[in-house]
Amino acid sequence: MENKKRIAIIGSTGSIGTQALQVIKSNSDLFEVEVLTANTNAELLIEQALTYLPNAVVIADESKYQILKEALQPHDIKVFAGEKAVEQIVEMETIDLVLASVVGYAGLASTINAIKHKKPIALANKETLVVAGELVTNLALQNGVNIYPVDSEHSAIFQCLAGEWDNKLEKIILTASGGPFLGKDKEFLSTVKKEQALKHPNWVMGSKITIDSASLMNKGLEVIEAKWLFHLNPEQIEVIVHPQSIVHSLVQFEDGSLKAQLGLPDMKLPIQYALGFPNRIKNNFPRFDFINYPQLTFEKADINTFSNLALAFEALKQGGNMPCILNAANEIAVQAFLEDKIGFLQMSVIIEKTMQKVAFIKTPTYSDYMDCDKEARSVALELLKH
Repeated sequence: MENKKRIAIIGSTGSIGTQALQVIKSNSDLFEVEVLTANTNAELLIEQALTYLPNAVVIADESKYQILKEALQPHDIKVFAGEKAVEQIVEMETIDLVLASVVGYAGLASTINAIKHKKPIALANKETLVVAGELVTNLALQNGVNIYPVDSEHSAIFQCLAGEWDNKLEKIILTASGGPFLGKDKEFLSTVKKEQALKHPNWVMGSKITIDSASLMNKGLEVIEAKWLFHLNPEQIEVIVHPQSIVHSLVQFEDGSLKAQLGLPDMKLPIQYALGFPNRIKNNFPRFDFINYPQLTFEKADINTFSNLALAFEALKQGGNMPCILNAANEIAVQAFLEDKIGFLQMSVIIEKTMQKVAFIKTPTYSDYMDCDKEARSVALELLKH
């Protein structure tokens, strides 16, 4: 039998990380856990480490180092702490694949370092390609590294393209559930609270991505990510609202033929596909049945009410550091909304104003992205005060 694929999960205590561990557990003959990292959740990281016995664990929050070290001492598991350690751990020679599942800009450094060290990436952190898509994809090309998408929409496109690499795409169609506020107007949205926004009708996700989904920013970030993953122009990317979340996305080839990938909303499937590629792995996940869904519906996205999607397309068209600005401002705005500091519609206002205020750079370097991220955050925080 072939050796097991050794996986490093960067962000193992989040929604994607915990589901990836379930996939690994169900396929222990194919995969083993080599590295686990977390930001601050030492308790869950300890529990995961004791279950999966990785070679090493890293906690970004240095104040949790001692607790972790003492808990794992008897098990011969290496323990490291600090953001720099998260970035460096991906260099380990024993890692066969890195699952990048940290939320937000925080995932960028470790992914870039993993690519530099020629590790294939299963990418669940869309912000990496939103912030620095050109830089990351060029690096992957130079190092001969594959990036396997984990987002359900990008996984769907990736699956539709299997065996079609030489055929020209006309466009891709990303589906959006529309979130909990589908069909609502600005008057309704002006009074919604975070409790309503956090109730997603189809998916169970972390709070940041759930708010992004409610505001359609998640789809905006996915549009930008899709450009880099599949080498597309903005005009080749379309968004359509599909409330049932069964058709995960579609591709249209130059002969007009459409291919779609369908299934019940379950992140374990795209995670498993990315970890096991090019092989499909047998599982006992619930199966989709057309009889239970006699109607699948589709409608146009309302970008006048949900202007975040329009802002994302605008950032994509401008290129340069504009998606980085968009992302940083959005992270600040979402946090402020979750802390009841601003209303739902104000998130778009803060993002748009930040995009107008931060200097535009056409061809940013890595250090430009870092500076731009910091600057956009401080501009957005300043705007929150007014």
